[in-house]
Amino acid sequence: MIAKTSVFIATSLDGFISRLDGSIDWLDRANSLVPKSEDCGYAEFMASIDVLVMGRNTFELALTFGEWPYQATPVVVLSHRALDIPDTIATSVSLSQESPSALVTRLSGQGAKHLYIDGGKTIQSFLRAGLIDELTITIIPVLIGTGRPLFGSVPYDVQLAHLSTKAYDFGFVQHRYRVVKDA
Repeated sequence: MIAKTSVFIATSLDGFISRLDGSIDWLDRANSLVPKSEDCGYAEFMASIDVLVMGRNTFELALTFGEWPYQATPVVVLSHRALDIPDTIATSVSLSQESPSALVTRLSGQGAKHLYIDGGKTIQSFLRAGLIDELTITIIPVLIGTGRPLFGSVPYDVQLAHLSTKAYDFGFVQHRYRVVKDA
């Protein structure tokens, strides 16, 4: 059985996941307004994940967060360049140069049932390959004007079925979609 693939990400209202230099200062500022008891469903989502797949830029950003945010969750970093993995997380982080299809097939064969796909270029490559099953996108009420977009070009329309929308009192709006796949 092929693993389910899901995205859980935040964007600015104008659709960017970071500034052009990779900075997420606007997201840090917005998160400071969120009550400590609220995680917008992230812990529940992470509890369902077997493997997190991310790109190199996302990995390098996560390393700046201080404590490794994914604890013992296996993480596969997609990169065609060598990668320095700190000893403290070397048992849970690996490097891959596989295509999205080959990676999903391999991880599924190893027993993974649910993959978290993270990072703009990585999400875009999995979408182009038709390998995203669900998207949870939290819209942050800020316009940053320019930056790295969540979505890039796709070779065909990607049809989505709305699953839910939740508005938070602090201004975030979270949308969940299922990707409609042709029969």
